[in-house]
Amino acid sequence: MLPPELPPLPALTRAEAELIDRYLEVVDLLGRINPAHDGDTYRGLRAAQALVGRATALRDALVLMHQRGESELHAPTLARALRVLDGERRTARVTVPPPAES
Repeated sequence: MLPPELPPLPALTRAEAELIDRYLEVVDLLGRINPAHDGDTYRGLRAAQALVGRATALRDALVLMHQRGESELHAPTLARALRVLDGERRTARVTVPPPAES
């Protein structure tokens, strides 16, 4: 049985698509570093080392948008793209989980 088909991505400029991709890469790395989640220090260290390069790529995507005159972020469209790309689950790894009930 095939998995359910995802909704299509909204129409994005190349720069917007690059921004979304780089943003999610940074989020994924921050989720691996998050001390509120189980994991080992080596995994966090490797993610922190990679974060420098991914943050630079995210900055470059924003610079490109600015240089092309894309001065506004179209939040509803970009949020739809993030949802299609599993952004809600991925960004949840960055937050502090609710306290466990005893």
